[in-house]
Amino acid sequence: MTRPIAVVTGGAGFIGSHLTDALVSRGFSVRIIDNLVGGHLDNVRQHLDDRTASLFEIDIRDLESTHEAFRDVTFVFHLAGIGDIVPSVERPSEYMDVNVQGTVRVLEAARANRVQKLVYAASSSCYGLAETPTTEEHRIDPRYPYALSKYLGEQAALHWSRVYRLPVNSVRIFNAYGPRVRTTGAYGAVFGVFFRQKLASQPLTVVGDGTQRRDFVYVTDVAEAFCRAAESPDSGRVWNCGADDPRSVNELVRIIGGEVVYIPKRPGEPDCTWADTTRIREDLQWKPLIDFHEGVNRMLAEIDRWADAPLWTSESIAEATEKWFTTLGGDS
Repeated sequence: MTRPIAVVTGGAGFIGSHLTDALVSRGFSVRIIDNLVGGHLDNVRQHLDDRTASLFEIDIRDLESTHEAFRDVTFVFHLAGIGDIVPSVERPSEYMDVNVQGTVRVLEAARANRVQKLVYAASSSCYGLAETPTTEEHRIDPRYPYALSKYLGEQAALHWSRVYRLPVNSVRIFNAYGPRVRTTGAYGAVFGVFFRQKLASQPLTVVGDGTQRRDFVYVTDVAEAFCRAAESPDSGRVWNCGADDPRSVNELVRIIGGEVVYIPKRPGEPDCTWADTTRIREDLQWKPLIDFHEGVNRMLAEIDRWADAPLWTSESIAEATEKWFTTLGGDS
């Protein structure tokens, strides 16, 4: 029996590789589009070896609408882009180019090949310093270029849905975490930072006083939400994807364990992210399955995977975020 085909852009990355796992388990053959800057072959090697997935190593900005990866495709999941938040203040043009114009390239390829559904990976950062809990109708208030670029990409996707009748849904991801979380050279994902510091017996660098809360949602739950968003008969819909259960950074460091050092709070970042998940629970019959403590402990069981991640200190973080503070320090 011939497997249906799905395209996952960014499919070798953190969330994309877990989505690839989920699609293969659903009987799909997956075509991964990834330039391998943020992703890694080890994340999907088993699927490449057993030929349930294939890799097209290409930058989404170079995609043509006739690209072979999109032929005879049922679903397209668009997760490719630049995900590190802090560097966006220094490189806004690159973020707009990749996350907006790259998205248009993917949309055009999906439209030309008449795919049944495209699901866009949006970001909860579009809400800015949101009130909590945050519904999908909350006002849009991007506070830095990454947030703006992801929101504009979402708007492009929904525009293609309205104008060109390309079936599109969008999932606004809150604070995804889990195995394979990014460990690039850019200062970013808190889990990679903390785990590497713990392995090196260095203090965990907590931003602000640690009371800030984040709506951490486990990556396999995110992957399931994307699958259901594709399978839904609806089009033009936007859903929040979070645990609806924010946890403090202090709670996270208590689970990880170790010495803590506090560094200055960054302007432009919310005190709390909190997804109101009423809509996704009702529309897609989706709910998070992995409890926060269980998820963190699953990662701790594989902490050696972060042995090669960059080791950040208070001093190197201050240097990496200097432009962030000087640019956004007067924000309110």
